[in-house]
Amino acid sequence: MTQNSRIAIGGIALFLAVGAGAFGSHGLRGMVAPPLVEVWKTAVLYHLIHGLGLLVIAGLHQLQPSRILARAWLTMLVGMLLFSGSLYLIVLTGSRWLGPITPLGGLTMMASWLLVSWAGFKHWKGN
Repeated sequence: MTQNSRIAIGGIALFLAVGAGAFGSHGLRGMVAPPLVEVWKTAVLYHLIHGLGLLVIAGLHQLQPSRILARAWLTMLVGMLLFSGSLYLIVLTGSRWLGPITPLGGLTMMASWLLVSWAGFKHWKGN
């Protein structure tokens, strides 16, 4: 994957997160129960944070190209899709079978941050 595509995908992720947040604030009210609106807000929060994370990792990769950072970026994208995506689908469809996917997404996002840390320690030890 190219550096430009990483940045573009990060920007698209953030665009979609803002849209999801607006939809949750205006479109979901009255459509779903208030607890599900809270679930939606959680999905948006993590979507926004990890969309920014994609851009941060892309920037770090630009400064210090690394296979570990490339893996961290992809791992973060997958985790964000699994975590926020499963929550969005649970709210919109009521499909509770998606529930077990959410923690897998959370673990995947956590792994991405560990990969970022690992890349930092490897670089730090090299200097």
